[in-house]
Amino acid sequence: MRVILCSCPPDRAAQLARALVDQGLAACVSIIPQIQSIYRWKGDIQHDAESILLIKVALAQVPACQAALVGMHPYEVPEIIVFTPESVDPAYHAWVTASMQPD
Repeated sequence: MRVILCSCPPDRAAQLARALVDQGLAACVSIIPQIQSIYRWKGDIQHDAESILLIKVALAQVPACQAALVGMHPYEVPEIIVFTPESVDPAYHAWVTASMQPD
């Protein structure tokens, strides 16, 4: 399995998370609300409120999940970072994998 980190506007976080789970592209999406991001964009320093999505996904679904995020995301260049967990509880890993299978 993999964990995908994706920042987004707070008012879009639940919509993006729900769409990924509804489409079978993620087993679970945890939303971390109310973060502040400071970054350079097109030569200017920006300071924005954001939320972080922690997207739990089976390895086979990573490309489709990334493509869906790019297509749905309101940012011109969305932050999409894929992490490989060093260790995952076997029962949780099995649940993630099973959750990605169609009923």
